[in-house]
Amino acid sequence: MAHEPSTPNEQAHEVDAVESVAHAIPFVIPLYGAVLIFILAMIAVTVG
Repeated sequence: MAHEPSTPNEQAHEVDAVESVAHAIPFVIPLYGAVLIFILAMIAVTVG
């Protein structure tokens, strides 16, 4: 639901912390997964 500003001072949209990070999530999660797989493979090669 859209929040209608009740006063003119509320019209300036405050930047939410989640909204500022959410656009990067589709890139961060696969990158984190690739780094994790690489580290685990490096550990497996080193130990084995």
